[in-house]
Amino acid sequence: MAKTIIVCGYGPGISSAVAEKFGAEGFSVAIVARNAERLSAGEKALQAKGVKAAAFPCDLANPAAVRALVASVRAKLGPISVLQWTAYPTEAGDLLTADTAALDRVFGISVSGLLAAVQEALPDLKKDAESAVLVTNGGFGLFDAQVDAFAAQANFMGISLGNSAKHKLVRLLAHKLKPDNVYVGEVMVMGTVKGTAWDSGNATLEASVVANKFWEMYKLRSDNHAQIA
Repeated sequence: MAKTIIVCGYGPGISSAVAEKFGAEGFSVAIVARNAERLSAGEKALQAKGVKAAAFPCDLANPAAVRALVASVRAKLGPISVLQWTAYPTEAGDLLTADTAALDRVFGISVSGLLAAVQEALPDLKKDAESAVLVTNGGFGLFDAQVDAFAAQANFMGISLGNSAKHKLVRLLAHKLKPDNVYVGEVMVMGTVKGTAWDSGNATLEASVVANKFWEMYKLRSDNHAQIA
């Protein structure tokens, strides 16, 4: 049976590598982001590699828009087998000066948008014996004194809150959806991925390594958490 993956937060790096990996394994691929130009280029690049791909512009911090997105993907590419979430917030870097409304986007992208996507895709996921929710996370979400000190000093406080909340959401969903045979897994990236906005020239991680880990977790369906450094 044909399978469809939605890759949310599409851009250079992990999301692009995930789209290519699952596309190479026969999945139809929906790529999602706000940047329409980037999406168009990504769609063409995937199609050039023989992947059935389609681009869907969407603000992933808006739960209503996310629900409509999932419905659009279903209508165009078929039932959803895998939901992959790489989107992350950039707002509220300094919590002492940030407009508290910026936290709405932080948790919108990290929690509300992701949860809306899961809820909307759930009827499809429950019908697929190999369905999965695969989430990219980052080390800023760890409860660690050194991580917290760096995040506070470097003004990465908003993403730290978002990552921590997302980590807990993944754990809760993994338990809640296990009886329905919907696998939920998270890869927490502990370093910088080459070619991403975080790469200042010293990145050491290859996006393909993370994508391959997601594929391994999807197939093995055992551990719900992995770290890559």
